[in-house]
Amino acid sequence: MKRVRTHRAASPWLFLLPGLGTVAAFNLYPFLTTLHKAFTDARTLTPGSWVGLRNFRELLQDEQFWVALRNSGLYVVLVVPFTVLLPLLLALLVQKRIPGVAFFRSAFYTPVVASVVVVALIWEWMLDDRGLVNAVLRVLGAGPVSFLGDEWLLLFSAMALTVWKGLGYYMIIYLAALANVPRELHEAAAVDGAGALRRFTAVTVPAVRSTMVLVGALSSVAAFKVFSEVYLLAGPTGGPAGQDTTLVMLLQRTGTGLNGRVGYSSAISLIVFAVALVLMLLVLRADRRDGQDSQDGQDLPHRQGGPDPKGGRA
Repeated sequence: MKRVRTHRAASPWLFLLPGLGTVAAFNLYPFLTTLHKAFTDARTLTPGSWVGLRNFRELLQDEQFWVALRNSGLYVVLVVPFTVLLPLLLALLVQKRIPGVAFFRSAFYTPVVASVVVVALIWEWMLDDRGLVNAVLRVLGAGPVSFLGDEWLLLFSAMALTVWKGLGYYMIIYLAALANVPRELHEAAAVDGAGALRRFTAVTVPAVRSTMVLVGALSSVAAFKVFSEVYLLAGPTGGPAGQDTTLVMLLQRTGTGLNGRVGYSSAISLIVFAVALVLMLLVLRADRRDGQDSQDGQDLPHRQGGPDPKGGRA
């Protein structure tokens, strides 16, 4: 019996061992290595020596770092609201049981499974000076627009590509949440005379609030760590004079190559990790505060002497 108890206590850890080993080898160890190298002057072929906070002081004086931080911050501010709201509207549209709705679900989800390289090349062809978009603008008499030559238009084009490619992914998340919303709530609101917009704000949004927080957290971290879309549209240099460089692009540019500054790029990666963590905590804290305020609002009539559920007075 003692041997059986010993084996029973060890069995869960044996089942967890493959997963824990994988996480330790591919997540924990690289993170600890990056944390150590951020305080060294390591390069690609040399381990380097301890330099303390010198990499971080150099970052604060690097103009390119502030440009990259600005671009990554703008990405979060401008992309996240669209990736939270637009997929919800799409999910409401494709949720209806009408003929042909399966085609539209597949069409909206197709960009998610498509390669980001292929999608970026298609967008680059469309936004080129002699591309499809400028051809339409010429027909309308608006003239060609240098979407890929202007630093701001290029950044906004990359944002539009990010939103377009992520719509289908977040739409599926919202569809799963909307399936759990009781139909009786919408029917009761309709009986009370609420229109479509009123039912959306009073019934749908509160019912999927937690899912909206999840989508906001995921899209915030993804937007702040954006790389492929901007890199493929702007090129390795980061657009005109490097003005469209993001933090991850700067990390890749400084930390790769035979003479890459691994210590400096590790410091950048720690800043990316810290900001992404703060973004997630802020989103979760805002959701917790909204939930607490909603609960306090529901309890307020009962506290003030309103009718209680049993029909009496509080």
